[in-house]
Amino acid sequence: MILGVSGWLGDKMGFTEQQVRIAFVIAIFAFGVGIGVYLVLWLVKVISNE
Repeated sequence: MILGVSGWLGDKMGFTEQQVRIAFVIAIFAFGVGIGVYLVLWLVKVISNE
């Protein structure tokens, strides 16, 4: 998506970037939590790189 979380998370968990993006989209539509989870993971990514 925008902040590079999909590629980062895919590398960490062994999934492709596309699979992670699909999971985020499903989470947004099915559970309504995809955007919040995405932002939390972005914060984790930023903090872990420091």
